[in-house]
Amino acid sequence: MSRPDDLAGILAALQPQADLADRHLWLIHLLDWVRGKRDSVPGAVARFQLFLDAVQARPELQARLQAWWARLIDTVDITTLLADFGFAPRTALVSELAVRLRTKWLPGTPETIDASELFVLALPHEFDAQWVSALDEAQLNRLAALLAPDDGPGISLWHRALLNAMTYCAGQILSTGFAPELRLRMSEAARDAQPFHALISDVESLRVEVQHALRTPDRLNEAAQRLRERLEACRAAAATVYTHFEDNGISVGLVFRLRQLRERILRVRLLLDCLLSPKPAATTAKLMASLVQVGQERRSLRALYASNSSLVAAKVAERSAETGEHYITRTAAEYRSMVKKAAGGGLVIAFTTLAKFALYALTLSAFWAGFWAGFNYAVSFVLVQLLHFTVATKQPAMTAPAMAAKLKELGTGDAIESFVDEITHLVRSQVAAVLGNVLVVYPVVLGIALLMLHTLGHAPINTQQAEHVLASLHLLGPSVMFAAFTGVLLFASSIIAGWAENWFVLARLDSAIRYNPRITRFLGVQRAGRWAHFLRENISGFAANISLGFMLGLVPVIATFFGLGLDVRHVTLSAGQIAAASATLGLAVLHQPSFWWAVATLPLLGALNVGVSFYLAFNLAMRARSVSGVDRSRIYAAIRARLKSRPLDFFRPPRKVADGIQANSGS
Repeated sequence: MSRPDDLAGILAALQPQADLADRHLWLIHLLDWVRGKRDSVPGAVARFQLFLDAVQARPELQARLQAWWARLIDTVDITTLLADFGFAPRTALVSELAVRLRTKWLPGTPETIDASELFVLALPHEFDAQWVSALDEAQLNRLAALLAPDDGPGISLWHRALLNAMTYCAGQILSTGFAPELRLRMSEAARDAQPFHALISDVESLRVEVQHALRTPDRLNEAAQRLRERLEACRAAAATVYTHFEDNGISVGLVFRLRQLRERILRVRLLLDCLLSPKPAATTAKLMASLVQVGQERRSLRALYASNSSLVAAKVAERSAETGEHYITRTAAEYRSMVKKAAGGGLVIAFTTLAKFALYALTLSAFWAGFWAGFNYAVSFVLVQLLHFTVATKQPAMTAPAMAAKLKELGTGDAIESFVDEITHLVRSQVAAVLGNVLVVYPVVLGIALLMLHTLGHAPINTQQAEHVLASLHLLGPSVMFAAFTGVLLFASSIIAGWAENWFVLARLDSAIRYNPRITRFLGVQRAGRWAHFLRENISGFAANISLGFMLGLVPVIATFFGLGLDVRHVTLSAGQIAAASATLGLAVLHQPSFWWAVATLPLLGALNVGVSFYLAFNLAMRARSVSGVDRSRIYAAIRARLKSRPLDFFRPPRKVADGIQANSGS
């Protein structure tokens, strides 16, 4: 079928006896003409009016249009469009992702009896929802009269389709409501009430009232009200699952099922309003416009991700916030404790640096060199965790959600000043941790390297390697960019940590380890309890440290394989490398500009490691906590004012006499 571009050509091409594809192509061409260039809603409405006038002026054309419409509704069942359009074929996120990818990448065909497929081809643009909504009631009534002037006695085909769609949706709601993974997570009261049981019977009661020739308005309204109340009870029962998530972790798949259930309940309400409306043409147009919007979201991968990951992001941020509070020092005593923990972390990282150079001496292939380097980092970071030390760059991704949690309080009293107080505490804590790491790792690596030089006759690295280390850390080289990239990896490790802890809690693994008969027989009851408590407390840290270690080791190797040339620059490890290079080159290193350029790079490495990681985690936490509307300019102005009035607060601990006051103001 050739594509006519004008109304006369389109009307001439209307052939009720044409084959399936051509009949559907005629509808697509007509709506494409009405749509125009998608730049003017009044223009589209005016073209629609021209179509109505042209058909009404020619009785033979009206007869052909009615015959075409009769064949359309006879071959294409609109019930599937009304009931199932916009919903996943299976209640699983992965299957829905696959369907959306297929929809985006593969073209559709008009040779179909699926009303949903035809609807997407006929009304594919968001603009369609605008012009359909703009049609007035008179135009819609004229269209209805032109298509089907007399439905005959009894219930109309449109009402029958609406009722069938409601029955289909009710069946899906019932099935999802009885899914074990949802039902077991509902509250006890919701399970006892069992609102899903009677949903089908309520829909069928409504069908009887609509189909009854002598129905009274009161009986019909009572049946509709019972159905609305039942739908609300189903929605409330499903909502109790979210309370379970708050205490026991969140699953993206379960959230997806709950969202699908909620949307089906809303669809039944929309169909019910359309069924009972005193202005059926107007409500039908509203329904079609809403389905166009549904079609837009149905093809959007971003909408799928955004709608089903927000709760998981919130839970990850919440769990990270609980951990992050431990990294913020508010008193002089806490500040000194942070310095001590950072010094212990620097001591461990000193041996990590030496082990890294030992691995270089093995001259392994690129992958295995990266793997064992990652293993070395992971073991070291886990050791720092178990010894209750700290590595400065691990803190920002945890402290950022804790800071974002404070943003919810900005509308009260002196909340802005209190938030700036928290910023000063945080910056001061980060400075203390970085200094504690760097000021210990450098002398320890230098001392061990000099000891090796005097006892074994050689340093951990040779002169050529030492010069390469200093050159690679040059301030004017790519190290600054690599430090920012390392901040991204630090942020990624915090996301992995939050996900792992959420998964651990959701799967109730601590309870399984504590009470499972096979485990308790193997470990003993008391030891199993200790293991369960230990893993529950440390699973997040293990996931963060192990993932970060292997990312630091393997990501540069993988990036090199793809020709990206990315590397990592971790401030504590870099300080240790400079120390090893200094031991090899001796006092002469102090006269080499490359040494001082490398030393000058360290503050920027620390700032970018910390800053990028914090920025990414803070933004994620703000989105998860729905605080994006906060007036940030007020916060920035308050921070600038604090920097001018009390700049040292960002670097030095509070005076001892103010410890109690500081602690109270920060809590």
